[in-house]
Amino acid sequence: MAGPGTRVFISHLSGVAVFDPNGDQVGRVRDVVVSLRIGGRPPRVLGLVVEVVGRRRIFLPMTRVTSLESGQVLTTGVINMRRFEQRPSETLVLAELLDRTVTRTKTSDEVTVLDVAMVQTRVREWEISKVFVQVGKVSRLRKAKGETLTLDWSAVSGFSLAEEGQGAANLLATFEQLRPADLANVMHHLSPKRRAEVAAALDDDRLADVLEELPEDDQVEIIGKLQEERAADVLEAMDPDDAADLLSDLPEEAAERLLRLMEPDDAASVRRLLSYEENTAGGLMTTEPIVLEPDATVAEALARVRVSDHKPALAAQVYVCRPPNETPTGKYLGTIHFQRLLREPPYTLVGSLVDDDLDPLPPDTPLHLVTSYLAAYNMVAAPVVDEADHLLGAVTVDDVLDHLLPDDWREEALHPGEAHDPHDAPDHESEVTTGGR
Repeated sequence: MAGPGTRVFISHLSGVAVFDPNGDQVGRVRDVVVSLRIGGRPPRVLGLVVEVVGRRRIFLPMTRVTSLESGQVLTTGVINMRRFEQRPSETLVLAELLDRTVTRTKTSDEVTVLDVAMVQTRVREWEISKVFVQVGKVSRLRKAKGETLTLDWSAVSGFSLAEEGQGAANLLATFEQLRPADLANVMHHLSPKRRAEVAAALDDDRLADVLEELPEDDQVEIIGKLQEERAADVLEAMDPDDAADLLSDLPEEAAERLLRLMEPDDAASVRRLLSYEENTAGGLMTTEPIVLEPDATVAEALARVRVSDHKPALAAQVYVCRPPNETPTGKYLGTIHFQRLLREPPYTLVGSLVDDDLDPLPPDTPLHLVTSYLAAYNMVAAPVVDEADHLLGAVTVDDVLDHLLPDDWREEALHPGEAHDPHDAPDHESEVTTGGR
């Protein structure tokens, strides 16, 4: 993949072939989807619009793009084939930004946008960094000659979202830096109408994180007001155990419709969790622990632990199993705490380090025994296996606490820096990122 700082002009991506990991062509790039921000900040690049067989256009998130080099786009093997539908918060670069007349801030001259460039940041996100412009207006055929310049995004005006009439934009900008739990607390105290506006403006991953921190009633209310396809996308972005908890609170028919709209692999994990009683190890577990085969090295294990998407409790240990290494796995062999991994040479095979002294939990283990298990052995997560010793998932201490605390604990919790009334927050220049899938 192009590394941080690599600049890619978006017009050069038009028509570029998209390949899966096996080298098979998936389609061709037709546009790039970005999310404009208030305050003049560079837009975040959400993904690519790819035309596949039958002239169908789908959305390919940037998180699933592994390379943008050598005149081709390489992806992971997972692509959502649902038809792309542009959301109000999204902008198409080729269709909507090119040929637009904007203003050069320094001189107040009108300039015409010929191209824009995106760059990968140090946190591996993509954003628009440069604008290639021509001074003056350009004819439809671009035959008019004039000075051309490459400017920073901040050096031109006329792109950014307007401050007025942004609905939830200013509110989101005010609270953009909040942790999901703190933003959930803010949303809980909003009116239902305002809460729905904020949920609609959040991108899928951010909304998924916030939903996981909201009381059940708020979760049901918000997911019920989203379009079903977007609701399915948000459920896919949630941890499977949290998505299963939410779906279990919905009417059966509504839950089934959403499951059918989800990606098959994601839906299968959630369905498996829904088959267990809520207050058991099976009902509490997540189906996405860190699983390694015995011939993996310590270096590989630590690389998996370092992935930022893993919650701390899940990253505290890895689970060693025979293949397949997707739950339900092959035979479960044991666990390794990350402290043990730190003490071993990087080339050591994890199969030689497994701790198999503790018996794993069967999925029907009741909540009070799960709690006792974690407390007795000072663990933050515990493996859950079936009768054939296949690893089904892992129960983490945060999920256990969620079920031990009173139902209204989220409402009573005090969060540092909590805003008492979002509408009273001071106006200031900030950003809001919306859109995504």
